[in-house]
Amino acid sequence: MTDSKTYDVVVLGAGPVGENVADRARAGGLSVAIVESELVGGECSYWACMPSKALLRPVIARADARKVPGLRQSVQGPLDAAAVLAHRDDYTSHWKDDGQVSWLESIGVTLYRGHGRIAGARQVTVTGSDGTEQALTARHAVAVCTGTRAALPGLPGIADVKPWTSREATSADHVPGRLAVVGGGVVAVEMATAWQALGSQVTLLVRGDGLLPRMEPFAGELVAKALREAGAEVRTGVSVTAVQRENGTVTATLTGGDTLEADEILFATGRAPRTDDLGLETIGLEPGSWLSVDESLRVRGSTWLYAVGDANHRALLTHQGKYQARIAGAAIAARAQDVPLLETDRWGAHSATADLDAVPQVVFTDPEASSAGLTLAEAESAGHRVRAVDYDMSGVAGAGLYADGYEGRARMIVDLDREVLLGVTFVGPGVGELIHSATVAIAGEVPIDRLWHAVPAYPTISEVWLRLLETYRGA
Repeated sequence: MTDSKTYDVVVLGAGPVGENVADRARAGGLSVAIVESELVGGECSYWACMPSKALLRPVIARADARKVPGLRQSVQGPLDAAAVLAHRDDYTSHWKDDGQVSWLESIGVTLYRGHGRIAGARQVTVTGSDGTEQALTARHAVAVCTGTRAALPGLPGIADVKPWTSREATSADHVPGRLAVVGGGVVAVEMATAWQALGSQVTLLVRGDGLLPRMEPFAGELVAKALREAGAEVRTGVSVTAVQRENGTVTATLTGGDTLEADEILFATGRAPRTDDLGLETIGLEPGSWLSVDESLRVRGSTWLYAVGDANHRALLTHQGKYQARIAGAAIAARAQDVPLLETDRWGAHSATADLDAVPQVVFTDPEASSAGLTLAEAESAGHRVRAVDYDMSGVAGAGLYADGYEGRARMIVDLDREVLLGVTFVGPGVGELIHSATVAIAGEVPIDRLWHAVPAYPTISEVWLRLLETYRGA
């Protein structure tokens, strides 16, 4: 091992979250080292957000075009799967990270390739692929930004089957004839949408009674309806009890003894933190655990360790991780500068309040499902006195212009005591671009009376805001 090199901040993981922690710490005048064992840019750039949306964009565009008079007859044929996969490859930079490495260099962050492990307070050891080791010391902070990995169930035969996880589903170089998808969450429905449209016969196997269980119930209902109309089979209330592969065919045994054959099987059944081999035991923490943090993303009980992004289990979304990174980077810099009192109160500069109250999400299916803040069930469970206001989005002029036979639904959750919004959900074609307005309204705690003066342009789908407010006011 070479002599230890010292930096103000050492970041473990160079995905979007780690990159943003490094950027914010550098902007605060601190020296930063970042450690990465795979590709700089992380899961989102190569195996999640970017490749999945590159696969889904032509699917959604075709679906929208088929609902436009004068255009629908031109887009009735199949997608060019090879072109879609090539487009996906471009968006992953063909799984090369040269561009992102150059960006790190441009902001003055030092990159260490290898596996980083905590070796005591403010100490990190980096083991390279050739076995060489480098010791790093952090003057002020170590930030764990290692994200999550797909969690596979402990089923008999699963190791021999070599199932797809989200990584294989977003990087596959061929279209399987038959694809079984296990799960009903975001990854499951997005990949079912993409591969069904690309030519697979998709069967979705859902343990619960519906899709997208963390959103309003109508979101999963509308997405399931569309998947079935696209030719996919959606089975609810069913679990996989065993899997095997023989002569290239996967056979899944289901509850009740039924079996299903497929060419590939995707398990989209949850995530686990990448904290199992980080040396947490050297500082009294449990390897493989989610790391509990305070408002500034500092690990509880520590003065120097931060957990930012998925590893803290607050909100497993790339954009929320990047938001946390901005908060954590500012907090690290402030503490390094001996700022006497950080702004960790609600919505303060050093408090990741949005993780609790204003998380936005878009599910890129056909139709799209988007939400911000709390669902009705979550608001009621939290003890708020609320009213849910619903509107059929087909009643908005802009929706009818967007697509013939537009089908969608909107809901806003109003806090009756404060007359502000706690949550908003939109489901329908094109609604992904609506959700930031909801996020602003929730994070800004804009009073309903003031929202009445936010005039939506006519004729756009955004006019649904006016219809929701009219429904709430009863006029």
